[in-house]
Amino acid sequence: MPEPGDAARAVLVGVDLGPGASFDPTLDELALLAESAGDEPVARLTARRKAPDAALFVGSGKADEIKALVESHQAQGVIFDQALSPAQQRNLERHLGVPVADRTALILEIFAARAQSHEGKLQVELARLQYLATRLVRRWSHLERQRGGVGHRGGPGEAQIELDRRMIGERIKSLKSRLERVKRQRGTQRRSRERTGTFRVSLVGYTNAGKSTLFNALVKARAYAADQLFATLDTTTRQLYVARDNGHAGRSVSLSDTVGFIRDLPHKLVEAFQATLQEAADANLLLHVVDVSSPVLDEQCAEVERVLDEIGAHDIPQIVVYNKVDALDPERRPRQLVDWIERPGGMRVPRVFVSALDGTGLDRLRELIAESAAAALPAEQEKPADARGLNA
Repeated sequence: MPEPGDAARAVLVGVDLGPGASFDPTLDELALLAESAGDEPVARLTARRKAPDAALFVGSGKADEIKALVESHQAQGVIFDQALSPAQQRNLERHLGVPVADRTALILEIFAARAQSHEGKLQVELARLQYLATRLVRRWSHLERQRGGVGHRGGPGEAQIELDRRMIGERIKSLKSRLERVKRQRGTQRRSRERTGTFRVSLVGYTNAGKSTLFNALVKARAYAADQLFATLDTTTRQLYVARDNGHAGRSVSLSDTVGFIRDLPHKLVEAFQATLQEAADANLLLHVVDVSSPVLDEQCAEVERVLDEIGAHDIPQIVVYNKVDALDPERRPRQLVDWIERPGGMRVPRVFVSALDGTGLDRLRELIAESAAAALPAEQEKPADARGLNA
């Protein structure tokens, strides 16, 4: 086993289940997730099946291949790119002789390590407990039902596992209640912003698209930003001043940086982060940030659109921000910084190419935000503050 603080060596496994199922033949994203969780990917294996094996997910033959990789690379764990059932996870651990995790567990582990705010920690704990509740038999195998003599149907183990389930259930109920209070507080804050006529802009996008770096560049903030998955979990809101060049006064809008999305984001995690994601659902404008250098940007855009639809934010006006143009080769860079793109459903929205690192296109982005704010808010709110008598 690795020493404390050392990265655990892990074998990555992906299974192609055919059309309609998510599959990454490179396993690059799973490797990034593993590294974000502190693991060291040492081998990768992919397989094809028409349907998951009920017992081992990959079947006994592939399970033997995985075991051989574990032994040859002296790996301390195996990570699957798909979700495993509790029984499959338990059977694989017995067969392979090392801990087994799936994509959901990995994402939850990263979220638990990255959450900073009180609200974020509550949301992650809720999602992890909901995940763990279905896996008590695996976690507490020494407490499974024990048969005694004649007339004894159960034993101390049965009572203990039921107690554990009840304790987790009570904790989940408590967390949901506390998060509901957080949701009400956010609702009060949003209503206050609505009364003052604040135009609300939210950054959304696939994880590691550069949202936090763009947020910092726009509002001169120091929100944490790093080249890693889920660097930001907690919503940060700042005021952004946008000027108009057509004779109208400039104005301030609120800009929020939100948690990034990812393929197969666990539904329970979406539920747990409802209070945070509500910032996007209640925005007047979404800045959909896309990593233009990503070889799978179309798939990432589709996943973001799917999550937006799930949280009720699909119809909110968008500006699509193609970030990281500095990472493109000169011959691949766009000739013009602003054009139009068609979203699912046939809606045409503006697209702007930017670099949050070197500042390319940021002025054009501010202009687009200003135009959206001017079009959405009543004309009298565009007057200077002293013209409305607010400075009297």
